[in-house]
Amino acid sequence: MAAPSPGPREVLASSPEAGSRAAAAGSSSRGLLWRLRDKQSRLGLFEIDPGHELHQMTCMMQAGLWAATQVSMDHPPTGPPTEEDFSQVLTQVHEQGFELGTLAGPAFARLRRSLGLADEDYQAALGPGGPYLQFLSTSKSKASFFLSHDQRFFLKTQRRREVQVLLAHLPRYVQHLQRHPHSLLARLLGVHSLRVAQGKKKYFIIMQSVFFPAGRISERYDIKGCEVSRWVDPAPEGSPIVLVLKDLNFEGKTINLGPQRSWFLRQMELDTAFLRELNVLDYSLLMAFQRLHEDEKGLGSSLIFRTVRFQLCPLKRPGLDDSE
Repeated sequence: MAAPSPGPREVLASSPEAGSRAAAAGSSSRGLLWRLRDKQSRLGLFEIDPGHELHQMTCMMQAGLWAATQVSMDHPPTGPPTEEDFSQVLTQVHEQGFELGTLAGPAFARLRRSLGLADEDYQAALGPGGPYLQFLSTSKSKASFFLSHDQRFFLKTQRRREVQVLLAHLPRYVQHLQRHPHSLLARLLGVHSLRVAQGKKKYFIIMQSVFFPAGRISERYDIKGCEVSRWVDPAPEGSPIVLVLKDLNFEGKTINLGPQRSWFLRQMELDTAFLRELNVLDYSLLMAFQRLHEDEKGLGSSLIFRTVRFQLCPLKRPGLDDSE
């Protein structure tokens, strides 16, 4: 597959309106942020503050995503989806010396709307209203992982070839979610590139966080159905590190799905069949245990599935480089 073609370029000047809106978002959420900081430290999430090595990059991501979302708000897609929706590349050049690319922007704008996600909320969470959060991952990849300040959205850096494969599958992915609104596939919300000066592009994706809300989650698991290298040493008691445990850590545990069992297994079959059709090799079931309040314990097992999703990882194919 060829690399995405260059799209229209738009120079963004400093906007008083944009600045005031960003400042308003920051002030309205500042009280909440202060209340959350102690909780975040206990959860092992680390604010990317001015002393962090990734602070400058994440500030660029925030400013770029604010402007990119504003485009979809000012020019919402209308009519039926087109092939151009999935191939469009918008590059916005910022006065701060970087450019942010938005890949398949109209397609993702439509998808976010179909999921009931307002662009205003998306912009407020990913824009400069509060610092991104970082956590230490047990993933073997060299990707960087971030959370929006409200922990609602998950950002992950990707290689160029992974992004190309993902975009090639995007029309079928959207179609699958339309046919199966209760799909266990992770909800992919955007794909972007970031280039500083004349440097190399960095690609990243945005998804809804599987582990949201995080307040009562006690354990997190990444299950692949195999035992090779599928053990994570548990964190010492009192450690702030958030660990995503694996198959061998789950041994001896069971989940009683009750009346949810039939649809859950059927949906898993549909989702795994879809991934096989795409020749996606690397995917897993993410699960979380959430402690229930007393008044929730009689509501059945439906609460289990708020944090259950497949994590879709694009197939890595040879022949595509990361030179751009």
